[in-house]
Amino acid sequence: MSTILLKNIRFLISCDDEDHVYENADLLVKDGRIESIGKNLSAHADEVFDATHFLCYPGLINTHHHLYQQFSRNLPQVQNMELFDWLKTLYEVWKNLDYDTVRYSSMTGMAELMKNGCTTCFDHHYVFPHGCGDLLEAQFRAADALGIRFAASRGSMDLSQKDGGLPLDSVVQTVDEILKDSDEAISKWHDPSYGSMHTVALAPCSPFSVSETLLRESACLARDRKVRLHTHLCETKDEEEYTLSRYGLRPLAYMETLGWVGPDVWFAHGIHFNDEEIRLLAQTGTGVAHCPVSNMKLSSGIARVPEMLSAGVHIGLAVDGSASQDGSDLLEEIRICYLLHRLKYSNAAPTGYDILKMATRGSAGLLGREDIGQLKEGKCADLFLIDARKTELVGALEDPKNVFGTVGLRQPVDYTMVNGQFTVRNGRLVGVDENRLAEEANNVCRAYLNRG
Repeated sequence: MSTILLKNIRFLISCDDEDHVYENADLLVKDGRIESIGKNLSAHADEVFDATHFLCYPGLINTHHHLYQQFSRNLPQVQNMELFDWLKTLYEVWKNLDYDTVRYSSMTGMAELMKNGCTTCFDHHYVFPHGCGDLLEAQFRAADALGIRFAASRGSMDLSQKDGGLPLDSVVQTVDEILKDSDEAISKWHDPSYGSMHTVALAPCSPFSVSETLLRESACLARDRKVRLHTHLCETKDEEEYTLSRYGLRPLAYMETLGWVGPDVWFAHGIHFNDEEIRLLAQTGTGVAHCPVSNMKLSSGIARVPEMLSAGVHIGLAVDGSASQDGSDLLEEIRICYLLHRLKYSNAAPTGYDILKMATRGSAGLLGREDIGQLKEGKCADLFLIDARKTELVGALEDPKNVFGTVGLRQPVDYTMVNGQFTVRNGRLVGVDENRLAEEANNVCRAYLNRG
């Protein structure tokens, strides 16, 4: 791999344990890793990048997405719906997913993420219509074409409408089918090594689309194969009413009976945890992926992030599905997260820098990664750069740690690097022709939405 020397970076925000902010520093990348950070580094490099006017940050890490939803955003039939009705309506669209739909929706969604500073994406894919093909392969191939670090889930649903769940019969599978495919996906794609570009988690969809048996058996398989566990939890009051009426337990208590707490588990949303449940999350090391924009759009509520952080709960940031966020932009999530919690919690809210660390260090922790999420010697060279000379940043750089929460950035970053390779240069993708990708993806999208 190439050696790259970033020279004289104006501000390098490390997000390391000491919260170092380096000024006018160099960063040397060798074989995908950060070899050194300091002033006036002298080294032979294949590329020397003059970063005199640039801000440098660790790559953002997305901890919950549904990339297949890229082709079902801004649909008129679901405007102003809340989660359960929204899902029931959209399953009529999602039942038509196939290999090409998932490949192109994944590629365009991850492209948007990467153009906004994201270097690692976890996707929660759980819709596998009959005869749809190898959808995880479609996603990994899309990620490799872009150069993004990709964490896939073998998601699942086995509880259809006839069983009291929400999904259509055509998009659920049997427990045996799911477990067999999950085991094969881990063998085929999961790489636990330091610097891995491919990982897999097991991720049954939610308590209202998955049986007790599938949840229990998925936890056993994940721990046997040493992969992580993920699902939606405590997203809405409807979900709470569902588990209380069906199982006589609140959602977290129900999941706890099935082995779904611990440092290898993280939940998406976590809006409606009570005080006792927050303490349990902290005590067991169970994490939460916070999705502020989606939570707002679907009127699901405001997660108790300040209380969770104060209690010691591990929290990462996420965009959620493109149909409930209407985009794939973690920088936008940082600013909205900051403003949302300022509105509710005033001076008890996390700072913009706290949320940046949530989207880097916090997110890395949820995925079980110690090699990403900060700029430090020996860590993976995942980062993004922004030209500080932008008109939009005039007067905004007295505090570069907090700028994404307070000021934000309403345009693509200038450069994104993953594993020591530039994947975005001058705001444009390096690995693919953006115009051609958009044209092909729009054609696939139209055909998909026009299916009966």
